[in-house]
Amino acid sequence: MTSTQPVNYQKAMPDVLQALGAVHPVIAGHGLDRLLSHLVRLRASQINGCAFCIKMHLREAREDGETEARLDRVIVWDHVGDFTPAEKAALAWTEALTTIDRHADYAGLRAALREHFGDAQIAALTAEVAMINLWNRIQVSAH
Repeated sequence: MTSTQPVNYQKAMPDVLQALGAVHPVIAGHGLDRLLSHLVRLRASQINGCAFCIKMHLREAREDGETEARLDRVIVWDHVGDFTPAEKAALAWTEALTTIDRHADYAGLRAALREHFGDAQIAALTAEVAMINLWNRIQVSAH
């Protein structure tokens, strides 16, 4: 009988996981606000249904000073007034890159981002979204 057990990625490819983890301090060095990074990671993890990641990102965000009220409402960020226009632009970008839709208006989303962020920050945001989506997929594969 073929095993249905999840792959132990830490055992199978520790070098790859270590390399992936090493990218986060590099991304952080490009000027993206740490609390915004937490919101982005949390929102993508919610969309991807990664319970492990959601729990971890909630804990990390709280440790860095994010409020319970905002964490409770990040799932409905576009319907509440808890988030700044910059955060809303970043969360819209996160959703667009997480639930790729070939009809999405990426130009409009980039224009909204450029009202609040420089290209280095937008690049860091894009890398942040890409990395959390990668981690979510690795983790979800173990469900």
